[in-house]
Amino acid sequence: MNEYQKQAEDFLKATGSTLKINFLKRGKHFPEDKEERDIYEITLSRNNRSFTFTFGNSIAYSGEYKLFCQPYGLITLTEEEKKEYKYVKKAIAKKIGSTYLQNHEYCQNKDFQAPTAYDILACLTKYDPETFEDFCSNYGYDTDSRQAEKIYNAVQNEYNNLKMLYSDDELALMAEIN
Repeated sequence: MNEYQKQAEDFLKATGSTLKINFLKRGKHFPEDKEERDIYEITLSRNNRSFTFTFGNSIAYSGEYKLFCQPYGLITLTEEEKKEYKYVKKAIAKKIGSTYLQNHEYCQNKDFQAPTAYDILACLTKYDPETFEDFCSNYGYDTDSRQAEKIYNAVQNEYNNLKMLYSDDELALMAEIN
């Protein structure tokens, strides 16, 4: 475990928080995505409160297996799929809607990695984005952009959910992780 991951784990422990990471699917997560990535459902909980959101993993870390045929490319299997089919080859075949992998070779993606507590906590909004105009000015968005407004609303929602879970001092502690 590297120092950043340790800091994230220590933060969760110090605040009595839990972090659940559940693979959902492969797909385009961000509006500008040209390639698919692994998308996870994340639940950050503390006491009787929780915040659930989706997280788009790095494209490089996405796709547990590479299938050397088109159009499938990178494939990620859920734990249930791995258990149900016992053999990776059978699970991949089922995933792509085939009875078997006829003349298709596959290999593990050497860069595959599910997101860690650090990956997730480092990406969260720890500071109030203030007004829409402030947000646009700070991040270079046009105040006439509907896309900018949509992003601002998502950032504001994320911040409000974190404020429900953590005090200002705890958010400042979380900000020190990255």
